[in-house]
Amino acid sequence: MVWDNEINELKQRQKLSKNQGGKESVSKHHAKGRLTIRERIDKLLDAKTFDEVGSGAGVPIYDAKDKLEDFQPANFVLGFGEIGSRKVIVGGEDFTLKGGSPNPAGLRKSVYAEHLALQYKIPLIRLHEGGGGAVGGTSQNKNHRPLGEPVFSISRFQPLAQTLGVIPVVTAALGPVAGLPASRLVASHFSIMTKNAAVLIAGPQVVKRALGKELSKEELGGPEVHLKSGVINNLAEDEEDAFYQIKRFLSFLPDNAWQRPKRIISSDSPNRFADELSSIVPKSSRQPFQMRKIINHIVDLDRGVTTFFEIGAKFGPSLITGLARLDGHSVAVIANDCMHYAGSMTASAAQKLRRFIDFCNSFHLPVISLIDEPGFMIGAESESEGTIRYGTEAISAVMQSRVPWASVQIHKAFGVAAQAHFGPQAYVLSWPSAKSGALPVEGGVAVAFSREIAAADDPAKRQRELEEMLATSQSPFPKSEGFSVHELIDPKETRVKLVNWLNLAVNAQTDTPEPFYFSMRP
Repeated sequence: MVWDNEINELKQRQKLSKNQGGKESVSKHHAKGRLTIRERIDKLLDAKTFDEVGSGAGVPIYDAKDKLEDFQPANFVLGFGEIGSRKVIVGGEDFTLKGGSPNPAGLRKSVYAEHLALQYKIPLIRLHEGGGGAVGGTSQNKNHRPLGEPVFSISRFQPLAQTLGVIPVVTAALGPVAGLPASRLVASHFSIMTKNAAVLIAGPQVVKRALGKELSKEELGGPEVHLKSGVINNLAEDEEDAFYQIKRFLSFLPDNAWQRPKRIISSDSPNRFADELSSIVPKSSRQPFQMRKIINHIVDLDRGVTTFFEIGAKFGPSLITGLARLDGHSVAVIANDCMHYAGSMTASAAQKLRRFIDFCNSFHLPVISLIDEPGFMIGAESESEGTIRYGTEAISAVMQSRVPWASVQIHKAFGVAAQAHFGPQAYVLSWPSAKSGALPVEGGVAVAFSREIAAADDPAKRQRELEEMLATSQSPFPKSEGFSVHELIDPKETRVKLVNWLNLAVNAQTDTPEPFYFSMRP
């Protein structure tokens, strides 16, 4: 055949590129309990669906007779694939080559990942393990000209930012991740890391040199650091669990901002009642309860297992956020957790809420809000963290919502912070256990009637009398009588009411889905 020599060289290059960093380097990687990037892609995607882009990118090495001797591939693997027969784009660093620190071709492919996702409008998945650029750049040849990017080039961060508004982006840290890959990791809608991973702006040696502090990778950016910092949403037990969580997250979302989430057939009855809900909130307002039990009773069950998928449990822990299904529809869930700060809104919880609501608006997810809000967190630490600004920003984000909202007042709804739980034109239900007002009776009475209480013969008795008298005004019954809620319900009816509302709300959406934009916030 005419092109036999060229075709043979092409096949040889493809074979050599699959060697990655070589047998020794791959063996060392496996010894650390980690998969290579190609093994990760194969485990994540449906079998035999990976269609690589740029497999020939790299540096060929020829012998003295100009015959191909070796081939050093780009150390970023990129391509199309399928998850549950759904098209996605996936890419990640090859740690067996230069520890994942980009070689020239690898850097180009990593930057192109966002361009590719924007062009084809399908979800982007990044599997990170590697560092940023070296001090000398991707090329150590100082005589090479020209240096740097031309002035007319587009910043690599422009497509990085654009993706967040139009396609789902999911990123996993599966080993040490630093520099540009770390920045890419947080530029996602869902981030996850394994127990042996670390996310760093700079590694231990750079920190020691610059700050004189000796810290390990784990101390600088291990899971315990970044689950609480909000850099990472969820922790995975291992790489298999990370892939499972990635798939589950994406199952709730459309391919892009021009589509709505697809409804699936649910095996759970829309008329299922949960008797336990009628007794789950204790009479004593000082006694906590488990909000996650309420969530699991309300959302769909799949073969007896909840469809609720929690996101970011350790960041801003007084607020629960996650995705679920309700009668087969994808929904977003926000709820207060009274086990942390009595459910009050902290600065971190407010930031978590704002970001989550923007995400819901971007991908057209109806919101189910379960309310037990005592107000903004108070005290010197809360003031120094700027809680009032972040809280008002979160309220502004809620007020700019364009998705259907249903708010169920489970227990407390006090102060300005309560407004963060009621979206525009929200469908509002209330349980008999609900209490609302400017301030909780317990604290408000002590402040408002301090002189009267102090002057009484029995101050403690007078305070109790005032609390009992004013508690009536915070009861849900007057609100129901004044049509300030749509319905006061028996808690066990909550699922049925929400299912009926959701089907109406979804069917009423006649506008064409499009990306979400918002104005400046506080």
